[in-house]
Amino acid sequence: MPIDMSGFTLFNARRLRGVVALVAAVLLAGRSAAAQLAPAQADRCPGQFVIGPEDVLDVAVWNNTEMTRTVPVRPDGKISLPLLNDVQAAGLTPTELRDHLTDALTEYISAATVSVIVREIHSVKVTVIGQVKTPGRYELKGRATVLDVLAMAGGLTEYAARGRIAVLRNEAATTRQIPFPYDRLVSKSGSKHGSAIGGPENFCVQPGDVVLVP
Repeated sequence: MPIDMSGFTLFNARRLRGVVALVAAVLLAGRSAAAQLAPAQADRCPGQFVIGPEDVLDVAVWNNTEMTRTVPVRPDGKISLPLLNDVQAAGLTPTELRDHLTDALTEYISAATVSVIVREIHSVKVTVIGQVKTPGRYELKGRATVLDVLAMAGGLTEYAARGRIAVLRNEAATTRQIPFPYDRLVSKSGSKHGSAIGGPENFCVQPGDVVLVP
């Protein structure tokens, strides 16, 4: 479901339409300042979930009720635990965080057995703008491909430039523009809302991605 945007003002709506029109015009003219990246070069779906801010974790230490608790990941990417205080969690997989906690606890607990489970996912948010039926910002609960996200947004409108769909991804000071071959993938699937077609072209979205449908 899209995130509640009930507070979205008319001014913001007009400004968003202006941004969509401007970005679409740049893409259609072929003069985008973003770094071009072929779909086959885009990141595939990661093997393990990467923890991010706002996620909620279940941290359990066997036979230690004081250390066993449910903790939110703060905006700075850290969690707070007894004995260890602030611990960096964002950017790590649950397995990596478990190993880190196990090592850190050896100073206090002999042969600590730790488990880390992601209870709630809130860190994966993507935006879909342009010619889709329900544009907006979407909070994902797991891995999702570009086609998954387009389906969540209700699919394309009849005015969509299907050959000009792109994903904009911020990395450091660079915005990567990843063309998305919608027509080719849909023709392979036989469905306008297919979700998990194999191959690198239907790649996974990442937190903060913007899916642009001119």
